[in-house]
Amino acid sequence: MIKVKYVLYARKSTESDEKQALSIDSQVKEMLAIAERENLEIVDVRREAHSAKDSGQRPVFKEILEDIHRQRFNGILVWHPDRLSRNAGDLGSLVDLMDQNLLAQIRTYGQTFTNNPNEKFLLMILCSQAKLENDNKSVNVKRGLRTRCEMGLRPGQAVVGYLNENRADRKCHVVVDPYRGPIIKKMFEKVAYEKWSGRKVYHWLKFEINFKTARGNKGLTLSNIYQILSNSFYYGMFEYPVKSGNWYEGKHEPLIARELFDLVQAQVKGQSMSAERKEFAFTKLMTCGLCGSGITAEEKFKKLKNGQVNRHVYYMCTKTRDKNCKEGSVAEVVLIKEFEKLIDTIDIDEIGIKRQIEEKVAEIKYFNQMILGKSRPIVIEDIDIRRYAKCVLRRAKDGEKRELLGCLKGKIVLRNKGIQLQNDDLGKCGKSARIKK
Repeated sequence: MIKVKYVLYARKSTESDEKQALSIDSQVKEMLAIAERENLEIVDVRREAHSAKDSGQRPVFKEILEDIHRQRFNGILVWHPDRLSRNAGDLGSLVDLMDQNLLAQIRTYGQTFTNNPNEKFLLMILCSQAKLENDNKSVNVKRGLRTRCEMGLRPGQAVVGYLNENRADRKCHVVVDPYRGPIIKKMFEKVAYEKWSGRKVYHWLKFEINFKTARGNKGLTLSNIYQILSNSFYYGMFEYPVKSGNWYEGKHEPLIARELFDLVQAQVKGQSMSAERKEFAFTKLMTCGLCGSGITAEEKFKKLKNGQVNRHVYYMCTKTRDKNCKEGSVAEVVLIKEFEKLIDTIDIDEIGIKRQIEEKVAEIKYFNQMILGKSRPIVIEDIDIRRYAKCVLRRAKDGEKRELLGCLKGKIVLRNKGIQLQNDDLGKCGKSARIKK
């Protein structure tokens, strides 16, 4: 007779239909009592809290299968077959081990399964029944959620500006938050009628009224604000699940009218398209040296007496970290001159653009030889790297300017209207060019 050595396996599922099942400690206690009563040899005790619904997702169960292959033990002691498997994949692994005579026995609280056709068949039926219960539960849950949606009740936590009713017979019902609801409505109105940007709304909520959510008592991030502004729930409609194409009319009280929502979408879309359309040479390359925020830019146009229009670009702190940051704006033409001064002061090796220059030299050689018929050789030593860099800053396209400054070894900061190249390793500012007022 084969001597059976057991591993005691206890698993606590996270699935809702098993909330009343025995805890891991209770399972271990009961099974150890059985082992002592029936004189079973327990080699090891393994505990796991992962669900058995999906195949191959339980690390402890995987270790048990590997240890059975190594013949460390050949029996499993478990409270119920559904602790072992609720899916066909894991069940097949257990049956295969039995077929290979590596797993001699599976014992539960009231049953024993060995490498016997009838007992293996019963084991598969019990585990398959558990899988059937899971599948039915999933269908029933989806059906229940769909029914709630058809009743006009959005499943889940209430969105910002609403509160869930704290009653068992009013599940998924929401009411307007008396404090936050009017503020959310004001957000929509300010964007639609006063043309506020999402960032301006963010500053208003954070610095002026210190807005906090009901759940978690947290402030809203910029992405949270845009999510709110694009959420149709506030005018009475919702999609569930999100991006499913299934739309429902809500039973809740709308905070805004559909017309106001549409105005906000047009405004946000216009701002987004404008931001995508506008590309400036030095944004995303510099940070504010006073508060650590990013640097943004805006353009202004001035009509001259002769009918022509001059375009001016100004760079300034975004003030995302400090709305009271004192860093002033700097005109792009002035900024370019200061970058030129910076290039004059840093070591030539810090301008890591030799490869770019080599590519340009190759283009010039090709142009001279193939188009102009000139064959005078041009070498890298003929090029004044500093002069080349300044030429790029003055005359090249914005993309080339960004590429040039991206080669500088260090972090570019704008501080007190001065350009500074910061050494990342030391955290100190090195060479700088100060703008004269």
